[in-house]
Amino acid sequence: MTDTLRPAEPASAAETGDGQRKLKRSIGVVGGTLLTLSCVTPASTLFVVVPDLFGTLGTATALTIAIGSLLCVAVAFCYAELGTLIPSAGGEYAMVSTLAGRLAGWLVFVLSLLVVVIVPPVIAMGTADYLAPLVHLDPALTGAGVMLLATLAGLLDLRANAWITGVFLVLEVIAAAVVAVLGFSHAHRGAGSLVSMEVAGAHGTDPVTAALVVSGLAIALFVTQGFSTAVYLSEELEHPRRDVARTVLATLAISTVIILVPVAAITLGATDLAELTGGDLSAMVTAWSDSAVGTFVSLCVALAIVNAGIVMVIQNSRVLFASARDRAWPAPVNGLLSRLGRFGSPWVATLVVGVPGALLCFVDLDTLYGVTGVSVTAMYLLVAVAALLGRRDTHRHTAAWRMPLWPAVPVLLIAVLGYVLVRQDPAYLLWTGGITAVATLYWALYLRPRRDTHWLVSLPEDSGA
Repeated sequence: MTDTLRPAEPASAAETGDGQRKLKRSIGVVGGTLLTLSCVTPASTLFVVVPDLFGTLGTATALTIAIGSLLCVAVAFCYAELGTLIPSAGGEYAMVSTLAGRLAGWLVFVLSLLVVVIVPPVIAMGTADYLAPLVHLDPALTGAGVMLLATLAGLLDLRANAWITGVFLVLEVIAAAVVAVLGFSHAHRGAGSLVSMEVAGAHGTDPVTAALVVSGLAIALFVTQGFSTAVYLSEELEHPRRDVARTVLATLAISTVIILVPVAAITLGATDLAELTGGDLSAMVTAWSDSAVGTFVSLCVALAIVNAGIVMVIQNSRVLFASARDRAWPAPVNGLLSRLGRFGSPWVATLVVGVPGALLCFVDLDTLYGVTGVSVTAMYLLVAVAALLGRRDTHRHTAAWRMPLWPAVPVLLIAVLGYVLVRQDPAYLLWTGGITAVATLYWALYLRPRRDTHWLVSLPEDSGA
């Protein structure tokens, strides 16, 4: 934490390989917003992640997501300020390394790597459930196929992917809207049930305790987590100083509405508490309408999952590309991960994140959820620490978007996220902690002794505007 980086200087021609390691600025705020919203993938999150929350939180699911969204407003303020202050494809690790020190940045990188590797297969494995009206497929094999398809799409030009994902995004928003309309029009309980804190148990109705809500906040934070993609795309946005903040904040607002409104509708529209806790959203939609509408919604969700896979692979490859450019690995590995293809995308890094993602589709889903929730919470906490340090020394005068109510926002965020983190399942804390411990050893034994030549976090030359 004490080995803090000086304000990063523009990358030289040698550092960027005479332009070969420099991402192309090719998208504006609309394209960036489409890509970022697609990474949040509201419909696939609604249909894949939220059912598990219904299973543990019942009628408290909407309240938990609402609380998580409020926390994410504070997180978004931190991302918006730091993303315009440090506009790098490295995202969190570039921001934290520059402001809080190289070790802290390295730990954030490891946590973000866990998230970006685990989240795509978690979403992808839900594809088979929503193709069931047409064909019955194995969830793991289908998820692996979706990951490989997303990897191939990730090799294309970013502008082309922005339009592809934009079309898919429209379909998933339509699906979420259909669910909301059907749920509200078939309401079986009043609005008071949204705060009734009940879940179906083995012997009737069980109360949802405050401890369960706090524990569920880690997954609730994950529900809208994709808004941070705007930071990863900062090197490819045409005006990062302006557009990163706009994209981060707008995406969080839009995605919260797209997810939270249907969750409230489902809570009111479920015929009883057992049906709500079961979380079979496809069956609910079919019961509220007919099989044709149910099939349409399911296919839209399946397309949304493919869409999410494409955008997440794009995001994740940029993280690895930036880490190689900043020399996080031995020289041969850095050379491979920083290679750009004919479309300007980091093709080796894309393959490295896509193929392991396909393999993770065969890992236990609950473990993936748990580790992801812990990693996201810890990563947000370290970003909040960086935001608290973001206005000291020369950074105080750097042109950037500035959050309101600083330093109260990051201080409050650090306290709340720290509490949420310690309330998580010990097994998931141990998994994440063990991986972080190994990463710390790599830092101590390899990166720190080579601090003059490795892990040199830099900003792209064209980072203004």
